[in-house]
Amino acid sequence: MDLAIILTFVSLATFLILSVPIGISIGLSVVVGMTFSDMLPYEFLIQKMITSLDVFPLMAVPFFIMAGEIMQKGSMAQRLLDVSRALVGHLTGGMAHISVLTSLFYGSLSGSAPATVAAVGGIMVPAMEKEKYSKSFATAVNTAAGCLGVIIPPSVPLIIYGTTAGVSVGDLFIAGIIPGLFIGLCLMICSYILAKRYGFTGTGKRAPIKEIVSTFLTALPALMVPIIVLGGIYGGLTTPTEAGVIAVVYSLIVEGLVLRTLSWQKVIDVFRGTALTTSSIFLVVATATALGQILLFYNLPNMLVEILVSISDNKYVLLPIILIFLLIMGTFMDALANILILTPLLLPVVKVLGVDPIHFGIVMIVCSSMGFLTPPVGVNLFVGCSIANISIEKLSLAVMPFLATMILSLLALTFIPQIALWLPGL
Repeated sequence: MDLAIILTFVSLATFLILSVPIGISIGLSVVVGMTFSDMLPYEFLIQKMITSLDVFPLMAVPFFIMAGEIMQKGSMAQRLLDVSRALVGHLTGGMAHISVLTSLFYGSLSGSAPATVAAVGGIMVPAMEKEKYSKSFATAVNTAAGCLGVIIPPSVPLIIYGTTAGVSVGDLFIAGIIPGLFIGLCLMICSYILAKRYGFTGTGKRAPIKEIVSTFLTALPALMVPIIVLGGIYGGLTTPTEAGVIAVVYSLIVEGLVLRTLSWQKVIDVFRGTALTTSSIFLVVATATALGQILLFYNLPNMLVEILVSISDNKYVLLPIILIFLLIMGTFMDALANILILTPLLLPVVKVLGVDPIHFGIVMIVCSSMGFLTPPVGVNLFVGCSIANISIEKLSLAVMPFLATMILSLLALTFIPQIALWLPGL
């Protein structure tokens, strides 16, 4: 292998170990690679960074981020929580089920795992402690449920994968619905088993139909967001970018004019938060695309295909190897960086195995979401620790049963592709 590509990987690992921000780490590693290459001029980095952002579907990212920011600053999270409480609060471990169900609802609004943990966990962790749930269990279930924010559409990682793999973002959104619901159900089953073991009971009383209808009507403005977004895309009325614009306008009207939960200061905070999040994401997109082009230049995808196919051409042998590789990489690198760097490498391999790119995209996003739960890059863990004032060591142990549940769910998604492909195939 060429010295330049070896030094690129070594420098990237070094920068990540030194806790240099991921976008800067990738950019600096690209510079190192070009310094020791006679064939790649420095202008290459700037050109690829600029052209990587000149992609229409990427325009959806800031709009969905802004819509999530608006609803996070408003009252929609509390309204979704009330609906969840009315539906599942009576079950064993009812508060844990409320957390998972609310995270599913909220994830369909925000498209971000850390934002889901912050919005839902910020409310639910103190509430669960008051109901005599242990702090570690309450924080763990909310931290794990936050991963649903990037699995259930609309999702920023799904947009990034779609633009990188050259597949329809709309199809990815539709494909993510059933896997998101499936993983949410698996987390609720895990919560039930743990609650039964630790003696965490629910209210034991089903909410009357009148209360369920009342809370549902109150939360209807929030619940309409994913219906409008996905209905517009699936119905062929809007592109994902146009759906993002509609989500922003709708959430502004509902939170600002109808519910009147937005002050001018909150609107300023929305724009500030959107700008900071979008800029950090786009820096990763730009630098990771440049790194991906270097990998393509040195023919690494074909080399990887040859190596893996030489092991076996049976997808039931190679897919577990790919999953283990993705899970390991997820512990060290940000989800977006993983998607941007590894998609060009792994997509040719899975195509040779006959795996649908949309199915692989869902599998890859689920794999990447688990990186939010594993140190040292586990962002959800850090958010959960800050909410509950708990050590990361204690939270990492408490989240293990939920992580194991997600791994089992991942295996089901991997080897039963119709879970992801049934809706897009209709």
